[in-house]
Amino acid sequence: MERNESLLIAASYFLSDTFNASVFGHGPASPTLADVLMLTVLDISSADTTHLFDTKPSAKVETHCIGGWSWYIQKYRRTGPVNVKEQTTFLNTWLDKFAFCGRSAGPTTVYLSAAERLANSGRFPLGRYLLGSAYHLLYQVAQKLPLGQPIGNLGGPWWFVNMWLSLHMHKGLEFDLFAQRFPRDIAEDHELGEEESATRSPLNFGESAMFLPSTGGNADQVSRFFQTLYEGLTREQRAWMPYEDPDTRFPLTFHPFNDALNKDHEVMMAIITPRAIPVNFFGSGKASNLTYEFYNPSVLARQLAFGQLPIALCYADVIKPREIITSHLEWIRVAQLSPNADTDVDLSAWIPALFITRAYK
Repeated sequence: MERNESLLIAASYFLSDTFNASVFGHGPASPTLADVLMLTVLDISSADTTHLFDTKPSAKVETHCIGGWSWYIQKYRRTGPVNVKEQTTFLNTWLDKFAFCGRSAGPTTVYLSAAERLANSGRFPLGRYLLGSAYHLLYQVAQKLPLGQPIGNLGGPWWFVNMWLSLHMHKGLEFDLFAQRFPRDIAEDHELGEEESATRSPLNFGESAMFLPSTGGNADQVSRFFQTLYEGLTREQRAWMPYEDPDTRFPLTFHPFNDALNKDHEVMMAIITPRAIPVNFFGSGKASNLTYEFYNPSVLARQLAFGQLPIALCYADVIKPREIITSHLEWIRVAQLSPNADTDVDLSAWIPALFITRAYK
């Protein structure tokens, strides 16, 4: 995916590390757990009763090397059936280099415990970890900009922020999400018929958004994006909820706002419940402190298919943001501060009101 430097730079100047959102002219906007689900299909709702930061991987995987990721891949690649160790080393590469974009230019063991758990079919809400990492990346940028400090390589999933921003502005960029085409898997001995196509449509929004065009990183483009975001997108350009797709649904897309009330209560509750989400919980060593970011759905109610609610920061007078976590028990206490909506709210009794958008109905 091309990094849209101009859009990322312009949007950075609107960041609020209190809201964990960008305060644009047309209103606050930020990636949500709904975006994580729709763009990556990662788990956002599994119970997170055990935590990665106090576990040690059992796999003995050598990562210190001069050859970088290429050497690492060559060392652990095998022929024949894939075993757990090979799967673990692959997932370690995926998490470190591509998903969380670690600061190191070469292999590390930072994500090895998470990779091992995934390789052994373990479940944990990896999507929440991804969003926490994205928020923390934006927070670090927001801290450096007012001081005039260079951003540098902070680590963190810039690609996810890039995808979300592009999707949020796809109408203004005049990009048709459903017009993209991808090569089909075709057997070597198969000859295409007259009406057969060698390409296919995207399977989900994430696949489509990967190919949103980049506009480079020149000053004119940054200025143009800044002015657009400062004045606010017009009503025709806004895409608070870009996943509204009544006619042409991607086959691998889950539609939380249409289905979750009746079919997947846990997913819907994960999306709309304020919570602390973990940052650096992968045993990432001395350089990165274990901490958390606040997920505030009330700031982003329009993106969750509601009308915009009054902003309520439920942790404001309860706990300081981004405190350093030193023990498992300390994190449990922070995680349990979220409202207990699971027992207090019965979604089956909800009746759509005029305040709710058509997509939510």
